[in-house]
Amino acid sequence: MTASSSPVLELRCISSLIKVFADCDLDAGSHSRASALSNETYSFQVAYRSERLLKGISVHAEGSLASVISIRQVGLVPAEMLNYFDHDAHVVRVTPGLYPDPLYPHKKAEGAVSVPGQWRSVWITVSLDLSVTPGVHPIKIIFTSAQSEELAQADFELEVLPGTLPEQQLVHTEWFHADCLATYYNVNVFSDRHWELIDNYLQTYVRYGGSMILTPLFTLPLDTAPGLDRPTVQLVQVEITGDNRYRFDFSLLEKWVELCNRRGIRHFEFSHLFTQWGAKHAPKVIAFENGEEKKIFGWETDSTGEPYKQFLGQLLPELMEFIRKHRLQDRCYFHISDEPKLEHLAEYESASDLMREHLDGLPILDALSAPDFYVKGLVHTPIPPTNHADDVLPIVEGERWTYYCCDQYKEVSNRFFSMPSSRNRIIGMQLYKYEIHGFLHWGFNFWYSQFSRKAVDPFKITDSDYGFPSGDAYLVYPGEDGLPIDSMRLLVFHEGLQDLRALRLLESLVGREQTVAILEEDLAEPLTFAVYPREDEWLIRCRERINAAIKSHLPSVSIS
Repeated sequence: MTASSSPVLELRCISSLIKVFADCDLDAGSHSRASALSNETYSFQVAYRSERLLKGISVHAEGSLASVISIRQVGLVPAEMLNYFDHDAHVVRVTPGLYPDPLYPHKKAEGAVSVPGQWRSVWITVSLDLSVTPGVHPIKIIFTSAQSEELAQADFELEVLPGTLPEQQLVHTEWFHADCLATYYNVNVFSDRHWELIDNYLQTYVRYGGSMILTPLFTLPLDTAPGLDRPTVQLVQVEITGDNRYRFDFSLLEKWVELCNRRGIRHFEFSHLFTQWGAKHAPKVIAFENGEEKKIFGWETDSTGEPYKQFLGQLLPELMEFIRKHRLQDRCYFHISDEPKLEHLAEYESASDLMREHLDGLPILDALSAPDFYVKGLVHTPIPPTNHADDVLPIVEGERWTYYCCDQYKEVSNRFFSMPSSRNRIIGMQLYKYEIHGFLHWGFNFWYSQFSRKAVDPFKITDSDYGFPSGDAYLVYPGEDGLPIDSMRLLVFHEGLQDLRALRLLESLVGREQTVAILEEDLAEPLTFAVYPREDEWLIRCRERINAAIKSHLPSVSIS
């Protein structure tokens, strides 16, 4: 960074892994040079502070990469419940207050504000593409006053490498809650505006690595208090034609699949056909009878009873015909019940037997910790949490999956507000080491309270009304214009996915054994989900080491 000739504004280039708080000093060192592959998204921050109140600050980029650079303001949101009482020591802080997370577009007409004595930051994203010439590119980030006078300048150098990240192989799902979109924006479900919102959010979802989408055949039976219902979002329309006889209309599901195909979704996970935590009941199912809409299944339905069994016995064969018609056989997964425990084994087995009878071998996958469900053949693809992965994955034949949620708050990776961003990003390297096929998380945009008792404003209530630690329930915020507002956590997680892809590129050049050796070069112990370096600097050094190894095996290209 070039020191400013004016003392009005203090700048410091810092990495994307630093969380800048307004109520304390910034102890992060300068980060002013890095490398990236030629189709990578690279982010860094410029922190700023003034002793005076400055309004209308304009920030812009200059240099050969200016056309692929976006600048956003790192916003602050309140957080009260930061973690659980017995959390580990690998946190930034757990005090209630304002935490950096949403990335607001930098609007030149309004400009940024510097509050006296407070550190703030802008987020710089370099979205590289193959039009960029490989080589070292200087970047200037210039801060200008409302009177168009230059206040300060920060300098950064990004070396663009000639190699490209390979296509993402990881099947990645963050549960997409279409009902939350309808609720927050106050639109009718599956109205034209609702489809526009779904499309807007899908584009962001795919841009940052989402490749599998939770598809609500019926209203999601997830995080809902027994006896309550979430807003109806049902892609399969049902008509009662007689005593326990039904006709199914898949036109909405077809529209959903077509939209997801256009936006780059590769896999569909059909929503759970039994309630969460035990498969004891049916999801809410709405049907038409003689033109009247009525609820036919839900919390009052015994999942092992004949009425629901007959319903699924008619639905699933027709759904399979839909899947075959649209050539989705290799792109679909089914769910039974989320996070069942051993005491639910009987109900889960009954549900599994019924579904497997009709699915022609298509995979059932569910998040669970006990290996018994897999050992008994009830689930094709178990998804153990990262803190139980070492108990389940060794016995799995076929696809290896894992997930984390609010319960994974000790030792393993996660992305709560209270945690350092390095704890978020490390997951990419861990997924590579474990040769993971798929990763699941439950909260892309869950903007309800815990158990879906009420809607919440995610800009004000970041912990689902004291339900989960802040940062667990969503990765995007609802923009006023119907476009999502990205979070720091979303982009840092995506950096982890890029690390994973870079490791796979390196493996294609030098083999897996040598790639793992480069990854673990300076570690005292092998990398696991619980054992990994806690320092931001290690992650940055490791990625640069990976890049250097890639570069050494690629043709040398430089800018003129």
